[in-house]
Amino acid sequence: MQIPFGMLLNNVELFLLIFVRMTGLFVTAPIFGRRNIPVYYKVGFAFITAILASSVIRVDHIINTDNFLIFALYILKEFLVGIIIGFVAYAVFTCIYLAGQIIDMQIGFGMVNVFDPISNIQIPVTANLYFILSMIIFLLTNGHHMLIRALYESFQIIPLGSAVIGPKLKDDVIGIMQGVFSMGFKIAAPIVAAIFITDVVLGIISKTIPQMNVFILGMPLKIFVGILIILITIPAFVYIVTVITDDMNTQIFKFLKDMGNSLKT
Repeated sequence: MQIPFGMLLNNVELFLLIFVRMTGLFVTAPIFGRRNIPVYYKVGFAFITAILASSVIRVDHIINTDNFLIFALYILKEFLVGIIIGFVAYAVFTCIYLAGQIIDMQIGFGMVNVFDPISNIQIPVTANLYFILSMIIFLLTNGHHMLIRALYESFQIIPLGSAVIGPKLKDDVIGIMQGVFSMGFKIAAPIVAAIFITDVVLGIISKTIPQMNVFILGMPLKIFVGILIILITIPAFVYIVTVITDDMNTQIFKFLKDMGNSLKT
């Protein structure tokens, strides 16, 4: 089997557009976009996938590569397509950060944030645990394969050089943010409910036994109840991650279709 370098030399401009779209995915996508992965690994993987994609992708329309400014605009469009695919995938998983923040505020870990050097942000302790588990489940359920498949299928939905940033994307961004908040509250709901019941019980105890200092008893009790509920709900969290992964795939294709359909409207 020969690597199609002849095709690359004859259509180097088309290969460059494919390579730029591939590279955009590895900037923001979960797993691929993490800062602990060396840059040359990302570029090399994007280059290999671009070689494989360039041998199967068909270009049915004419792309003007004679004008430098127009070709630079094409490159910017392709990079934005890859960025958007990775951004949507990352944005869907931010519901885990939101859930962790809500949980930590309830059980008393609200001030105990840790700095994640990989994502360069402050992360709650519970959110860090949930995010590590979610990435492990994401890899075990072949979620990274979904990202690569979505990237390949994006060339059919949005041909090279034809991406359009239309008004529909604004509604899509609002919708995905609403979904993130909704899913984050759903993940945190069992722990919030358990802590609420604990507060009610402590309030009853403080009224019936005034001699007991519920403030000293309440903090370790909330931490114990919160950690216990987290451990109990770990099996359910595995199912939640699969739901988030499926929603990620749905949202990616929704964004791609809206960027492609903007040409027809």
